[in-house]
Amino acid sequence: MRQGKITPFYYLAPAILLMLFFIVYPMINTIQLSFKDKTGLKSAATTCVEGKPCWGVFENYHYALTAELNTSTFSALWSSFWVSSYGNTLKWIIFMVGFTVLIGLIFAKIVDGIKYEALSKAMLFMPMAISFVGAGVIWKFVYNYGSQQVQVGLLNAIITGLGGKPISFLTTPILNTYMLIIVGIWIWTGFCMTILSSALKSVPDEILEASRVDGATEWRVFTSIIIPMIMPTILVVITTMVINVLKLFDLVYVMTGGNFQTDVIANRMYTEMYINFNMGRGTAVAVILVIAIIPFIIMNVRRFLAQEEMR
Repeated sequence: MRQGKITPFYYLAPAILLMLFFIVYPMINTIQLSFKDKTGLKSAATTCVEGKPCWGVFENYHYALTAELNTSTFSALWSSFWVSSYGNTLKWIIFMVGFTVLIGLIFAKIVDGIKYEALSKAMLFMPMAISFVGAGVIWKFVYNYGSQQVQVGLLNAIITGLGGKPISFLTTPILNTYMLIIVGIWIWTGFCMTILSSALKSVPDEILEASRVDGATEWRVFTSIIIPMIMPTILVVITTMVINVLKLFDLVYVMTGGNFQTDVIANRMYTEMYINFNMGRGTAVAVILVIAIIPFIIMNVRRFLAQEEMR
């Protein structure tokens, strides 16, 4: 009997060992390094500057959370936050997640049941087949800013062709982050549309027909019946997209390198570790990023478990 209880662990042992070696150990090592200086040998407390606030061994976290912010006044703090990596990441979460889910839901409803549904979905999903690096290169060409006479970039060529002046989309702080977000929306909308389309097909036709017989308009059916019934799926898509945004790196790195006030958290982590060669600060940013992602992972797992119980 005892042997029978132990047997399953023999099969799980290889996966557990791999997880311990490639996930648990690196995570523990990362947390340890986040309390060290840039060499990884001395305590982060040794990096404190005399006369300035010091968090002791948490000094790397102090730097990671406040270095980009101007705390002299509330107005300065507010302004500096929205051009920091944290503010830019929040912009990505608000606009990219919001628009990918909204547009994905609209497309899912539009293509649901049309004659060329499969082809339409394939075309909308196609950007997901392109690597983020490839997509970044493509859109960097689209946004390219040339001289007044010659415009290589597609968008500026159209603008100048219509008599307008070319715009430096990727170097203008008031625009560039939003132009990058448009690329993210272009890539991820197909993913949201595919998941939400499956959810729409799971809504029983009998309920929809009964509501129409009772006199409900299509808009009322959609907002009062369909949306509430697929809300668990919508929430899963939202949390999945938030996780994707928090991990965002390659698109920003390829298109702007994090310059011109387009930095995001993952890109800042890379900068600290591999450009500034400060492992302590880089790993502190990495730990903050993981802490930000964990709640959304837990939310997704709980919803999946709840759905399994309902089945």
